[in-house]
Amino acid sequence: MDSFEELDCWKLGSEIRKDVSQLVKKFPSDEKYRLSDQIIRCSRSVTNNIAEGFGRFHYQENIQYCRQSRGSLNELIDHLIIAFDEEYIDAETLDLLKSKIKRNLAVLNGYINYLKSKKNE
Repeated sequence: MDSFEELDCWKLGSEIRKDVSQLVKKFPSDEKYRLSDQIIRCSRSVTNNIAEGFGRFHYQENIQYCRQSRGSLNELIDHLIIAFDEEYIDAETLDLLKSKIKRNLAVLNGYINYLKSKKNE
């Protein structure tokens, strides 16, 4: 691969990032520097860490950045649950985004396992 943009885990993360970017525009303005900002930051962190890890020389460094990305995906689920609890999003939206995030987690875990196998060769 020539670029992190070819990675399925990055592509899925990018799709989620775009989805939540549109979603938070509907949140109340008093959440702009609170929940909205947190959601945007962790959704960006997902793809940022995958990209940064891809640019690292050692497999173990790449794995560590992917683990950070995995943490950001889980954090994003928590923020979306908060948005649901605050009635900023409905159950259908929460379920759809959680499904996309879980798919991204599965693909990211597969990539991490691939990197581990390459590291051990």
